[in-house]
Amino acid sequence: MTHDANEAVNFIYSTAPKYAKAKAERTRLEEFRKVKKALLMNECQASAVNAKEQFAYSHPEYQQVIEGIGIAVEAEVTLFWQLKAAEMRVDIFRTESANNRSIDRATQ
Repeated sequence: MTHDANEAVNFIYSTAPKYAKAKAERTRLEEFRKVKKALLMNECQASAVNAKEQFAYSHPEYQQVIEGIGIAVEAEVTLFWQLKAAEMRVDIFRTESANNRSIDRATQ
């Protein structure tokens, strides 16, 4: 079991930068979505704001940004739960180690 806990800690250590990058990418895309909307609204020839928004929201480039956000969120959430599972493995190891120490003391 010790080996498993060490693997979990190593996984957390090596995965944390990937998680940070995934989270940063999601945040960047969410902010870029606002920029893209504004740029597309400026392209629209209509004068009414709701027509400009409709143009922006229905534009293929805006839809690509939304798809990118979905992919980024999926990557971030996957890494988050992988990290949580590794943390749980470490917690299980701690609990089992404490239980084994209690059993050892009781049988001495």
